[in-house]
Amino acid sequence: TVPAVVFWQWVNQSFNALVNYTNRNAASPITPNQIGVAYLTATSTALATAVGLNLYTKKAPPLVARWVPFAAVAAANCVNIPMMRQQEILNGIAVTDENGNKLGHSKKAAAKGITQVIVSRITMAAPGMIILPIIMQRLERYKFMQRITYLHGPIQVMMVGVFLVFMVPAACSLFPQRCSMAVSKLEPELRDSIASRYGESVQYVYFNKGL
Repeated sequence: TVPAVVFWQWVNQSFNALVNYTNRNAASPITPNQIGVAYLTATSTALATAVGLNLYTKKAPPLVARWVPFAAVAAANCVNIPMMRQQEILNGIAVTDENGNKLGHSKKAAAKGITQVIVSRITMAAPGMIILPIIMQRLERYKFMQRITYLHGPIQVMMVGVFLVFMVPAACSLFPQRCSMAVSKLEPELRDSIASRYGESVQYVYFNKGL
């Protein structure tokens, strides 16, 4: 139902906002005002996507309707993470050489790190939200499952937990925590600054992409 979709997407995005805040790059502070805007924007996006697709797929096969939450979660991640880490996008993220010496701040490095985090988060959720509905649809054809409808919820929660046990480390390992970027791909002013100080000896910069 629409009320159930609204409630659970709100719960999920409230949790995601907290996770995104605690796993940001701590060197880039964010104000309570910006946290509020990020939270409201991400939650609104998730709700609009979920409710809109829910209404759009009413005449679609049941399996398609079961994939609506994944679409909402993916859309919300594309908004929630950048909004919660907007200071990094606006002011850049600290970059260093391979020895940890700070070289400056880069917006392009921030964009790369945040993009990788978004891909990791969506990958993390995908199996539990794409494969599980297929499994449940198959199981619900059996009579023993039709007799224990009250256990469908707990069974799905347990199976999501099993998926996450494997997918959290797998998704987090898609990209290295200490991300690198070629100096040639940095902003011209930062690139020139590095070249004037270190010449050609520094070819790559490194930064913490966050989680």
